[in-house]
Amino acid sequence: MKRPSARLRAATLAIGLAAGGVVLAAEPWAAASASPLTTSAAPQPAASYPAELPDAAQAIAAIRQSPQVQAALALIDAESARRSALEAGPHEWAVRLSGQQRRVDALAPASSAERYREWSASLERALRLPGKAALDAEIGAQGVRQAQVGYADALHETARNLLGTWFVWLREVESARQWQSQAELLERQRAATARRLALGDGSRLELMQAEAAAAQARAALEQAQRRSAVAAADLKNRFPALVLPASPAAGQPQPLAGDPAEWRAQLLEHNHELRLARAVTQQARLLARRSDAERLPDPTVGVHVGSDRGGEERLSGLTLGIPLPGAARSANARRDSALSAFAAEREATTLAKVNAEIAAALATAERAFAGWQSSEDAARQLEQAAALIARARSLGEAGLGEVLLAQRQANEARLAANASRLDALEARDRLLLDTHRLWSYADEDSED
Repeated sequence: MKRPSARLRAATLAIGLAAGGVVLAAEPWAAASASPLTTSAAPQPAASYPAELPDAAQAIAAIRQSPQVQAALALIDAESARRSALEAGPHEWAVRLSGQQRRVDALAPASSAERYREWSASLERALRLPGKAALDAEIGAQGVRQAQVGYADALHETARNLLGTWFVWLREVESARQWQSQAELLERQRAATARRLALGDGSRLELMQAEAAAAQARAALEQAQRRSAVAAADLKNRFPALVLPASPAAGQPQPLAGDPAEWRAQLLEHNHELRLARAVTQQARLLARRSDAERLPDPTVGVHVGSDRGGEERLSGLTLGIPLPGAARSANARRDSALSAFAAEREATTLAKVNAEIAAALATAERAFAGWQSSEDAARQLEQAAALIARARSLGEAGLGEVLLAQRQANEARLAANASRLDALEARDRLLLDTHRLWSYADEDSED
């Protein structure tokens, strides 16, 4: 069979691409390989809830059932009990009882010595100074607030984990679908090449090439299906409440709407890591004030009654005890003051880290959308080129090797475009999650 010149083939491709469409092919391999979830680069209006995400009710249930969230919820109960203990104070009533026997010998013989039974009883309690009681109440309340912030942070971090794990599964499902389409295309091509050989219009070499390409596609498909199954198992084990759809929907990337400064302000406002760092700093400051107040010891007051000389003497009175402060109280105050300064510096570090992460997230969302558009455009152009070369093959103007090369390039471009699309979707959904526009929880902001 006479092969066309390279100039003729290039001209054929240029005419087809300039026309802006895909030439229909007579052979089975003429259709360009494309994913069933292929989307166009033109943005569509965003839905109220992203189509690529799991059912909102299932997602919220899965997040709330997470052990991390349940542990954070239990910590709120623990801090509530601690608050009650701090409000009650560390001091308790103490009862003291004593008994003794008195013997008065004087100068009389021992047999005539006077003996008396005596006893005493006292009730005493240390009194927490008023300033300390107020500080203890503040420390207890701040502990509950900190636990509530931790609970909100656990909800959010679990939601982030769910979102990331979900997109890992989506990527593997998308890859498996694309390889399924490619494997079917190459299998049709192998069958057509075998028919050509049987009719005397082909060569044994071309059949070997077609069989090798089909076998490679089947192997890639098996690997993609294995990765998809592993990702699905991981997702189900992490979040048993989720029901994975048999055919997940295709989301459409959208550009980041609104002023970046507003996004930045909202992301900073709703950042739970920063809220938690601020709560820890506030608690450290209260503890430092409490340790400083402890430099002045709490006095102990009490009442006592007693009986001497067998009841001949009755005693009653008041007692007052004041501990003499030692070096340990000053050392504890200095320690907690240093810990307060450490917490403040750590909060500043967290703020800088969060600002950097916010800037990176906004840049990622913006560039991911632009990257998807470029990848989608490249994939469409290569798919059109592969279809034109397949058409040229059906007309006897291109060889099988050129068709296989073009289809492999189109498949790789489609895989990259699908991955770019999911990257753009995940970046935007992550921003929606971090600004509390996704998977809202009724009690998530109870710390406010």
